Amino acid sequence: MEPSFSLFVIIVIFLVFFLASAIKILREYERAVIFRLGRLIDTKGPGIIILIPIIDKMVRVSLRTIALDVPPQDIITRDNVSIKVSAVIYFRVMDPRKAVVEVQDYLFATSQMSQTTLRSIVGQSELDDLLAARDKINQELQSIIDSHTEPWGIKVSNVEVKQIDLPVEMQSAMARQAEAERNRRAKVINAEGELQASQKLSDAAKVIGEYPAAIQLRFLQTMSEIASKNNSTTFFPVPIDLLAPFLDKKGEAKK
Repeated sequence: MEPSFSLFVIIVIFLVFFLASAIKILREYERAVIFRLGRLIDTKGPGIIILIPIIDKMVRVSLRTIALDVPPQDIITRDNVSIKVSAVIYFRVMDPRKAVVEVQDYLFATSQMSQTTLRSIVGQSELDDLLAARDKINQELQSIIDSHTEPWGIKVSNVEVKQIDLPVEMQSAMARQAEAERNRRAKVINAEGELQASQKLSDAAKVIGEYPAAIQLRFLQTMSEIASKNNSTTFFPVPIDLLAPFLDKKGEAKK
């Protein structure tokens, strides 16, 4: 009984090992690149796949979108400003065969390609372009990185410059520049307001010149506004015509 029982245990262990090596279950977002005796034969999945133990080898590849963080890079811009720039890249594997066969480690390769491209593109740009036209920089980065990773079966869907760290001196200079710009705008707006007010006053003077009764109506309106307030101010309107003879005599006396 003992030899037969031992043989039975060995057979059970062998079957378990065989099934564990032969049967694989892949999720919906996974694909298996199958190598048979070192040669690429097929891509399978998702679901249950059966391999030949020892002969077949499987490389599991995920088709989900990967968010790759590009660490901060020390870069000198075109206008000689030293900054640190970090970014994030979104990509996914479109062809599992190429991702396994054409490159050793597609994650590491994509990360290195992203870092070098980021340093190259930002180094060719000026600081104002990085701050004001970030969308243009993102599109340029996405286009260049995608063209380099396409032979690896990888599609770069989006690249975003995440953060730009400026030196303290540059931050102070930009703050002074922004304050000066706001002061300039305030002065321009004030001057434009004065110009518009003078134009309106000129138009009003022309109307009053054509219709002398308008000045009397305006005078009465001012009296009404003053009288409506609770104050102790009292005034007596004196027509200008009554003062005209005195003004004329004063002018003659000076002569």
